[in-house]
Amino acid sequence: MEIKVVNKSPFPLPNYKTKGSAGMDLYANIDEPIVIKPLERVLMPTGLYISIPNGYEAQIRARSGLALKHGISLANGIGTIDSDYRGEIGVILVNLSKEEYTINRGDRIAQLVVIKYERAKFIEVNALDSTDRGKGGFGHTGY
Repeated sequence: MEIKVVNKSPFPLPNYKTKGSAGMDLYANIDEPIVIKPLERVLMPTGLYISIPNGYEAQIRARSGLALKHGISLANGIGTIDSDYRGEIGVILVNLSKEEYTINRGDRIAQLVVIKYERAKFIEVNALDSTDRGKGGFGHTGY
C-alpha cells in the first residue's frame, strides 16, 4: 500500500527499520528543545501530513523505550488518524515520571502503525445471545 505524504520537516519519512517492524518512527519537528515537566502534556509537531486510503487508519503509539526509561507516553493512549484527516500529525506526549524530560529536535517521539479496519453498523435489539462468560467483567476469567 502507498500513502501520500507531505513532509515539512527535515527528517526522514516514516519507514520500517526491520522486516518484522509494525511501527515506523515519528520525529519531533521543533526548533528549540521542549522540557516536559512531571504530569505535563505537550502537543509535539512532526511536520508530516498524510492521506490514508479509506478502510485504513494510522495509529500513533508510544515508544516503549521512552515509556520504560523516562515515563514519556501518550496522553490519549493510542492516537487515531482517520483517512479523511489532512492536518499535521501531532503527538500528545505526557510525562508520567517525577523528573523533567527534554525533547530535542529530531528525537524519535512515537511510532506510526497503519491498520485496516471494518466499519460497523449497530443494530438495536432487546437481548443478546448468551455465552459461558455472561456478564463477568474485569478479572472474571482469572487473569
